[in-house]
Amino acid sequence: MPIYEYEHVNSPCTAGAVFESRQSLQDPPLSRCPNCGGAIRKIMSLNFVNTPKSDTDLRNLGFTKLVKREDGVYENVTRRDGDSRYMQRNRPETIPNLSKTISD
Repeated sequence: MPIYEYEHVNSPCTAGAVFESRQSLQDPPLSRCPNCGGAIRKIMSLNFVNTPKSDTDLRNLGFTKLVKREDGVYENVTRRDGDSRYMQRNRPETIPNLSKTISD
């Protein structure tokens, strides 16, 4: 069951200004605090998104990360064998080979 966050509209009670409530997806949102009976509203919670932390993780997942080094020059920090370290404007041979990571 998901956990929803609610906040008191007026003054908080012993549950706090913001509190959590475990509810089924089919349950309607709470309108009153289960602790004090005061008016509450449902708030948006912060979500946790797990993101890769290193360039190696990105490369292993099939991503290409380009870091701008100067005007028109990008370093390919997730390069694979045969890829150019730097991608330069107007030099198509320096573009990463996507056929190594994209397949049908």
